[in-house]
Amino acid sequence: MSGQEASSQEAPPAHGGRLAELRHLFPHAPAPFLDLSTGINPYPYKVPPLAPSCADDALTRLPEPEARAALEAAAARAYGLADPGLVLACAGSQALIGLLPLLRPRSLVAVLAPTYAEHAFAWRAAGHHVQEVATLADAAAADVVVLCNPNNPDGRTIAAADLRAFAAPLAARGGWLVVDEAFADFAPAGVSLAPSFPAHGVIVLRSFGKASGLAGLRLGFALVPAGLAPRLRAALGPWPVSGAAIAIGTLVLEDDAWRAAMAARLAEDAARLDAVLEAAGLTKRGGTPLFRLAESTDAASVFEQLGAAGILVRRFAAHPRWLRFGLPGAAFDRLAAALALRA
Repeated sequence: MSGQEASSQEAPPAHGGRLAELRHLFPHAPAPFLDLSTGINPYPYKVPPLAPSCADDALTRLPEPEARAALEAAAARAYGLADPGLVLACAGSQALIGLLPLLRPRSLVAVLAPTYAEHAFAWRAAGHHVQEVATLADAAAADVVVLCNPNNPDGRTIAAADLRAFAAPLAARGGWLVVDEAFADFAPAGVSLAPSFPAHGVIVLRSFGKASGLAGLRLGFALVPAGLAPRLRAALGPWPVSGAAIAIGTLVLEDDAWRAAMAARLAEDAARLDAVLEAAGLTKRGGTPLFRLAESTDAASVFEQLGAAGILVRRFAAHPRWLRFGLPGAAFDRLAAALALRA
């Protein structure tokens, strides 16, 4: 297996969404700041007022197992699984990224990179031997293979059929294929592995907050083989999600009409963002309906220019020519005006 290893003493990965850092870097930038660094839906689900009894229970009582089971059943239906017993809710998919490495003995782990840096970091921190590789072929000898599909930050996708074929021999020798589908909600058919469940040796992570725009709710799901479900549920503990997350998450996941309308809206916005970036001389490298990755020889100056205008985008230390733009929602004109200031 070819690839690149990093020290287990590495610093935690940097992330977007840190507006306090933007205020420090650009103290004279105009407010309100526009955060395009996270890839979160800029059109959050409009949560209606909950019935008083439901609202009170969600905040004052420990969540009931039956309510969590109803949430997981709603997620199973939304993601295309036939068996809701294979869906486990938790406080955001990030919690699962840190937990899964603790459920295996020391393993050889291949992470398809460049990708969301928390995956390699979590497996290294748990004592596993991690290599970052470019292709599935490079990962053939690994015990665990981790990838994002669609990938973050470039939007690369691998067909679910190809992943199923790759997972079969890996699972036969006791290995895992871990697929982070944080940005799969609005992906084309044939990308998500969720409808393939049950799938031996395959673990899929789903994010609720990115698609719904309710990232602060902290809700995510693991789709796991039947043999792993009891172990993971025990590791998550008896109350892995809050009562508020259960009530709101169930409501959103059952709203098929909202998801369909949002998919169309995001597709239109993504195409509009492509046009704005192209007009500013930036080259598109990829993306998903929730973000675009652009490239520029002067990406550092673009970041500075946007920051001075109160707009935060995602930059990458290892790829200084890259910038990732989330959808600006109602602020397209503001973004276009800031980019138009380029010399």
